[in-house]
Amino acid sequence: MNAREALAEAKRRLEAAGVETARVDAELLVAHVLGTTRSGVYARLEAEVDGALEPLLERREQRVPLAYVLGEWEFRRLTLRTDARALVPRPETEVVVERAIALLEGLPSPRVLDIGVGSGAIALALKDECRDAHVVGVDVSEEALALSLENAVRLGLDVELRRGTVDAAAEGWDLVVSNPPYVLSLDRLQPELLHEPEQALLGEGFHETIARVARTRFLVLEVGDGQANEVARALRAAGYSDVVITPDLAGVDRVVEGRR
Repeated sequence: MNAREALAEAKRRLEAAGVETARVDAELLVAHVLGTTRSGVYARLEAEVDGALEPLLERREQRVPLAYVLGEWEFRRLTLRTDARALVPRPETEVVVERAIALLEGLPSPRVLDIGVGSGAIALALKDECRDAHVVGVDVSEEALALSLENAVRLGLDVELRRGTVDAAAEGWDLVVSNPPYVLSLDRLQPELLHEPEQALLGEGFHETIARVARTRFLVLEVGDGQANEVARALRAAGYSDVVITPDLAGVDRVVEGRR
């Protein structure tokens, strides 16, 4: 079939599977097979689409996250390799990076720790945009560390990666940043989230623990829906000042920061 037919077929099947972004996903899948961009598909509507589309489409019908199906995902200025070893890098997490960069401005050679580095999205974006920073990423998952290392090597970004827990925050830093587990239950979650590593999703109390343990000038944390005010109170109770809550692009309070 040609690209025009492939787009229509993919959109129909993804809608039937309950994918809310069926049209966009169809465009990205066909673009991936054709080796072009989403907009570039429309300049090649008569191009033949080979059998490579079918296994990708089948995985997306099973509600495997699109980022895993494609094997890569855009995050700020970077293209990251993505698979089930770590969470999908999400647009709301880009706000975490924005706030961290703003706090690092003017600090010479800052020392930065990313707790729960996952695919490396936050750590690598910070190194990419703050080249004089010494960035360390820790994770309890060896698989996630392997993925973040692959991304660091591919991107040519010098980030120190090692196995570690929240305790690493006690070493002393200019900035500690984290997108810790904050989902309380897998009930009623989007089916795509069931394909992501559970230990990176499920958990509570991590924000408070990080705030208490960290020896840092600045702390920046991603939080779940409805959690920002509680986390902000925890930061103040742990001795942080200038505590600020920042919404994501959807208007959801997503990032809590403070300074000591």
